[in-house]
Amino acid sequence: MDIFDLKKLLEEEMKNILSSDFSITITDTSTVPSITDSDITFPNLDTKSQKAKRIETCILYIDIRKSTELNLSHKPITLTRLYSSFVRSMAKAAEFYGGKVRNIIGDRLMVVFDRENCYKNAVNTAILLNSLATRILNKHFKNNEVKCGIGIDYGKMLVSKAGIRKNGADNTPYKSLVWLGRPANIASKLTDLANKTIINEISYQYPYIVEGYYYRRLKEWGWYDVEIEQFLNKNLKKELETRTEQYDYRPVYRHSDDNFQTFFLNTKTKSESSSIETSPILMTKEVYDGFVRENPDADSIKNGWWKKQDDSLLEGYDIYGGDVYFKAFD
Repeated sequence: MDIFDLKKLLEEEMKNILSSDFSITITDTSTVPSITDSDITFPNLDTKSQKAKRIETCILYIDIRKSTELNLSHKPITLTRLYSSFVRSMAKAAEFYGGKVRNIIGDRLMVVFDRENCYKNAVNTAILLNSLATRILNKHFKNNEVKCGIGIDYGKMLVSKAGIRKNGADNTPYKSLVWLGRPANIASKLTDLANKTIINEISYQYPYIVEGYYYRRLKEWGWYDVEIEQFLNKNLKKELETRTEQYDYRPVYRHSDDNFQTFFLNTKTKSESSSIETSPILMTKEVYDGFVRENPDADSIKNGWWKKQDDSLLEGYDIYGGDVYFKAFD
């Protein structure tokens, strides 16, 4: 097969899958599907059909902060031990409250929960993983440099099977479940934001006065930037009040015995920065409210350990977070 044959084949497959007579059957479920689920199939180009599932539940992501810096600062043997310990321990701990690990990419794990008690199980899993990371894993690194971010959201997700069938050792890497929907996206974003110092740069324009003086004796101009309030204090308010628009660039001239003066409005761009410290565990308000309903007597609720995060953290969402761990790990 040459490249032209490949192009023709792929175009034909896409055309078949995207055609209106290709049927997709979606089954609702309350339990977490697996790759072997018979109700989730690859696209079948012969029967022009595919099966998928839909689940409404909580999804959790966890990964290591500053993994690139760790890669640069540690030897390969140390890194291998770190990632092996991290993935193995987090995957086992994720199952303690019924979580199902459904994806592992590098240092990031995705955990999905059955619908029943999913809020309580997801948040308790987050606390358990945070306890494990901060109280056990990090003890083996003298600079306390291993930090993790955890994000949780709730909602409907479509679960389909993607990839192609392969024979032999390549069979597994070429196929996987794909989790489509807002909750997976938001939980992943919260994981990226968790346990960080986020710097926000804000740029805005503000008006100021450019004043020019022509000094007759020196036969040269002098130009000066003057704040508007300072300028008004120089008894030139009447000239500015004659302007009808916010930024009017027409110059105003004034004469005196010794010099010639002009001034006009201009704008400058000013930048300011602010920082936000985020918690290791972040969750949407829907997850927080659900956790309160399902587990109102939890220590983290009674003691107020979950705090509403900065409103600018994720546009359109109220986010709650905390550095919560189980006392058994002290």
